[in-house]
Amino acid sequence: MKDMIPVDGQFAMPTLGYDNLADVISKETLGFHHGKHLKAYVDNLNKMLPGSGLEGLSLVEVVKRAEGGMFNNAGQVLNHAMYFEQFSTTPRPMGDKMKALLERDFGSVEAFRKEFEQKGATLFGSGWVWLSIDKEGRCVITQQRNAENPVTMGLNPLLTFDVWEHAYYLDYQNRRADHLAALWKIVDWPVVEERVLC
Repeated sequence: MKDMIPVDGQFAMPTLGYDNLADVISKETLGFHHGKHLKAYVDNLNKMLPGSGLEGLSLVEVVKRAEGGMFNNAGQVLNHAMYFEQFSTTPRPMGDKMKALLERDFGSVEAFRKEFEQKGATLFGSGWVWLSIDKEGRCVITQQRNAENPVTMGLNPLLTFDVWEHAYYLDYQNRRADHLAALWKIVDWPVVEERVLC
């Protein structure tokens, strides 16, 4: 996981390496999701930092220590940065190491995907579904509400799907499960695998 460090007391807006993701996430959705929702979280976080006692800390450390509104905005910046970073218009396949981890802990890659999608589809309200590594090196799937991130539970997050409505409603309306199933087409697995080493 690439941790963000503030420059001159401010966190930069994460950049996108694409402006659309084929038939999975439209340019219009990306414009709202990245250009408006994420930008608002970054702007709000930067306004809250001065005098907070958290100035100069990395984004992960801010998420671990912040409370209230600062936690909500910092958590959403971290979650969205990881979310957008893991996708590509030319996604690369899963490597042997990641496949072996998923097969060990879920029985098969297909079983992992089924459980991941099910937990994303059944999370009530807004939030995120995550694949993480625990302290024993095992893969775990968690449902996180609102701005929560697995780092607050001592986990190392690897992969996330956003189940807030703004992530999919323009393209899928109320079909959250269809959205989750489609996201596998654009996951750039080497990015996810790099996070295992963090």
